[in-house]
Amino acid sequence: MEVLRTMCAACGQNTHVPKPDPPRRFAALRNPDCRPYLFGAALAMMADNIEHVITYWVLWEKFHSSALAGFQVISHWVPFLFLSVFFGGLADRYDCRRVIQFAQVLFMLVSAAWGVLFLTGTLQVWHACVLLVLHGVAGALWGPGEQLMLHDFVGDEELPSAVRLNATFRSLGVLFGPAVGSALLLGLGPTWGIFANIVFYLPLTLFLFRTRFTGHTRDGGVPRKRVGIMDSVRVLREVRADHTLVSMIILGGLGSFFVGASLQSAMPLFAQDLGSGDAGTAYGILLFANGVGGVVGGLVLEATGWIRPTVLSAVISTGLYGLFTLCFAVTPSYPIAVLLLVAGGVANLASMSVGQTVVQLMAPPADRGRVIGVYGMSANGLRFGSGITVGLFGAVVGIHWSLGLSAAALCVGTVLAALWARSSAPEKTITS
Repeated sequence: MEVLRTMCAACGQNTHVPKPDPPRRFAALRNPDCRPYLFGAALAMMADNIEHVITYWVLWEKFHSSALAGFQVISHWVPFLFLSVFFGGLADRYDCRRVIQFAQVLFMLVSAAWGVLFLTGTLQVWHACVLLVLHGVAGALWGPGEQLMLHDFVGDEELPSAVRLNATFRSLGVLFGPAVGSALLLGLGPTWGIFANIVFYLPLTLFLFRTRFTGHTRDGGVPRKRVGIMDSVRVLREVRADHTLVSMIILGGLGSFFVGASLQSAMPLFAQDLGSGDAGTAYGILLFANGVGGVVGGLVLEATGWIRPTVLSAVISTGLYGLFTLCFAVTPSYPIAVLLLVAGGVANLASMSVGQTVVQLMAPPADRGRVIGVYGMSANGLRFGSGITVGLFGAVVGIHWSLGLSAAALCVGTVLAALWARSSAPEKTITS
């Protein structure tokens, strides 16, 4: 039986922990119920990124608005900040299959609406703002239900594999989304390309009609609490009292706030400054390295089992992510920059997947969706802050300085979070 250490044990206090059983490699892929979900989620995530490629290009060509470009980032992540806990409550109370399907249908309706506006030539800025927000809402709605479904597919013992592989398959979608989106944009044009994108959401949506799992079949029939704002506040208060959960939420938020989504948006400037042949090729390689780290890292970690789902692992991987990002910000060498991006992608995937796993295993079954929502509020919702810490600050001091200082702040914050939890958390263990 596997035993997970909590923060206090991981950071040095004496706790006797039985030797864990060796985990099955690629356990989630061996599961006939989880496997099709992983592939469907990868396609849906690819569709998400295809829509970004097509719509962002059209919006820039039509409006040439820097403010709208900034709103694109804000609208994608702010719904996670304000709605994740409420959507976690929906996942707790209702059939997660239907919650996820509703999110997928919303994605498809948004793509169809873009297509109609492109086809009729009636697109206006307010149309774009509404659709961008709805797209962000669909992503926030999908998150908690997805995590509950992963737990329901595989149970506690194989949850680390499911979370890690789900993150890996999502990284595949992020990696190939821009390439497929560009191909659709060039081959079919923006109108028919965005209509064609709807097809990629269908496999996951249809699979959820076939699976018997609801996100709750392993919970033993625990009573489902009502969904409401005050109920969400109650969960926030309860989470605050658990220092291990708080440490995971803080670690996820630190990486999102200080680096988050800014690294990808800043890549053209780094490609230009590092200067390695053609700027477009250099940019493409840096983007590819940034994405491939998550994919290769997830597969290697799953195959080797090097990183156990402990809080110490989350602390170390988050610190390494900050360190690799700091080194990337200051290196003048293009080849070293590529290697640092790959290493940073591995560390980031490890940090997020370990944090998500520990949060799920510690959460009470009746409130698991809400607790996951709190984690998502921090780990995803705070990504908009990286536009401030790296983007806006970079306009003042330069992108290398802003990213370097933000990465250094991430490293310091990680150390402080570990020290705080070590000094204040009670001794306990989690068994799976």
